[in-house]
Amino acid sequence: MARFTNQAQLKYGNAVTNSNIAVGEILEVLSASKTAVRDTYGQNDSVTYIITLVNSGTVPVTGLTITDNMGAYAFGQETLTPLTYVAGTVTYYINGTKQAAPTAVAGPPLVISGISVPAGGNAVIAYEAEVNRYAPLDLESNITNTAVISGNGITPISVNETVNARVEPILTITKSISPVPVTENGTLTYTFLIQNSGNAAADAASAAVIVDTFDPRLSNLSVSFNGTAWTEPENYTYDETTGLFSTTAGQVTVPAGTFVQDPNTGEWTVTPGISTLVVTGTI
Repeated sequence: MARFTNQAQLKYGNAVTNSNIAVGEILEVLSASKTAVRDTYGQNDSVTYIITLVNSGTVPVTGLTITDNMGAYAFGQETLTPLTYVAGTVTYYINGTKQAAPTAVAGPPLVISGISVPAGGNAVIAYEAEVNRYAPLDLESNITNTAVISGNGITPISVNETVNARVEPILTITKSISPVPVTENGTLTYTFLIQNSGNAAADAASAAVIVDTFDPRLSNLSVSFNGTAWTEPENYTYDETTGLFSTTAGQVTVPAGTFVQDPNTGEWTVTPGISTLVVTGTI
């Protein structure tokens, strides 16, 4: 509810006198809220936002525009935008009934126009945005984006929503063989490189497990992890009959990635945390 004040002045002869200050309030009939379907985001994610407009008045509100800054933030002398509108994703409902898609200009900022809210009714506008290279991904990072609803003589309404960087390990694995080729009855080494591009370490609680079936099967196995010798069955199990190899849950751990924002471009990059498992045996 907006307040306004007013004061009158009376002039007569050479005298001037002021009235009391009268205070009034304008009852705003249009209200708005903004939510994200999920309150977290990660690398290459998309975030779905929903804006709800409610008209408690007795006449329709038409010709509204929504302007969303896509999470814009200051970076030196520049402004960076960590979200990118996904073209064609805006949907529009009046009292629960889907309408023709309104006009959306990606920007940034994203501008959605041609919105109406019936008397005593509501409108819901939903759209998606992709997390881009300017989005912070390290621990305790977040994106707050603000939308302003304006037009048709209403007092502009500002709504915002904050989503937080998801705290998680993101693991990938590559495998190499040495030597190539290997002689019959020779010694063969498998090297497993495990990388973590997430902002949280893969610790014992993550219960990461590497499973592989060696073919040809290996004998006289020697296993090390990050340079430390492993023993069976504490750290791994191996069946020479089937060639099935498996690490024990929680033994494979990988440090979190390191996130850095380029001081010139503002782009975020990650250097993955790395762990190495080496398995050597005779074929």
